[in-house]
Amino acid sequence: MRYCIEIAYEGTRYHGWQRQPNALSVQEVMEQSLSKVLNEKVEVMGCGRTDSGVHAEQFFLHCELSQEPHDKALFRLNQVLPGDIAVIQLFPVVKDFHARFDATARSYTYKIHFRKDPFKSGRSLFLFKTVKLNLLRACSEILLETRDFASFCKSGADNKTTLCDVRKAEWLETEDGLEFHITADRFLRNMVRALVGTMLEVGNEQRSIEEFKQIIELKDRQASGKSAAACGLYLSAVEYPWQNKKIVE
Repeated sequence: MRYCIEIAYEGTRYHGWQRQPNALSVQEVMEQSLSKVLNEKVEVMGCGRTDSGVHAEQFFLHCELSQEPHDKALFRLNQVLPGDIAVIQLFPVVKDFHARFDATARSYTYKIHFRKDPFKSGRSLFLFKTVKLNLLRACSEILLETRDFASFCKSGADNKTTLCDVRKAEWLETEDGLEFHITADRFLRNMVRALVGTMLEVGNEQRSIEEFKQIIELKDRQASGKSAAACGLYLSAVEYPWQNKKIVE
């Protein structure tokens, strides 16, 4: 049977989600833990890829199991897993459910703080000086009218298309910083970090709003700014048409 598993993880010590030949990944730890608890070799498919150091408040994966997990499987998994990975739920799905391809939208949050805080180290980007929020918000409004994000895609990435349907893009003030929230049907590799890094240059008045528009029109990654640090980025939500795909009847 095919099962779906919802997890969350703090990604600081991992080289991203996807299994790596010579580095620790979240996928590797999940497969090892599932295999140990369920007493069978388990391979998983994730809803996407997060880069090294990026976090996930919500992440889904699917796997094939030869038998129904025992009642304490969820409890045992969370006992076996390290403290920076948590399993939220485990449930059966229809046999053609795919954690990656069935997702209809994904949301990311980028977190920034302006007051040094040891408890935010590795979990938020620390900036020594504030940026102009009105300029950041002007950039986010432009993103809602943009379709082609080639200027914010990692060089050499294997993308069939650089078109994305951005449904939400906004900057919010927090108690000691800012958060950028973005939702789209799909994201290109490194897209959110490249967007944030470029928008921060506008917020610091290193670039103008007109230059930001020109960067988009150029469709060239070399034209945009440096990617923001991975520590501030969170995959915050993944959406599915659950009414058609979730629980096996």
